[in-house]
Amino acid sequence: MTSEILITTPESEIVSSRVFDFNRGLVFRAWAEPEYLKNWWGPAGFTNTFHEFDFRVGGRWRFTMHGPEKGNYENECEFIRIEEPSLIAWKRHSKPLFQVLATFEEMPGSQCKLVFKMLFETEEECAKLRPYVSDKNEENFDKLQLVLEKIVRESA
Repeated sequence: MTSEILITTPESEIVSSRVFDFNRGLVFRAWAEPEYLKNWWGPAGFTNTFHEFDFRVGGRWRFTMHGPEKGNYENECEFIRIEEPSLIAWKRHSKPLFQVLATFEEMPGSQCKLVFKMLFETEEECAKLRPYVSDKNEENFDKLQLVLEKIVRESA
């Protein structure tokens, strides 16, 4: 898979978004710092063990996602673009293959709109995951919300 951000059509991407009541810098930080990311990444009930997190273009992110009932899922990703505090993109080296493009948009009232796009090389690959992913992405955002609340409480 290319290291350039894929040009996709609506049929070859899955898009989830949410507005958080936190400033853009804080939301970006929860993605960029592994001590926060490991606590919210993944659907409800999943936990993570990070083996490598090199947050720079060309850097690797290797982790094991542990299922709530059984199963360990190895993941390997490579960061392909980082523009603090507005964009993070990576490509997966483990299956299923796709890219992630996360954008962080500053909103009025110290809010941040997060747009999370999963970009696939083909419509067929996207169609395999589409039935499952939207709900799981919402669970991921729910966990991110809790981590953001905790960061604010601990820094108060």
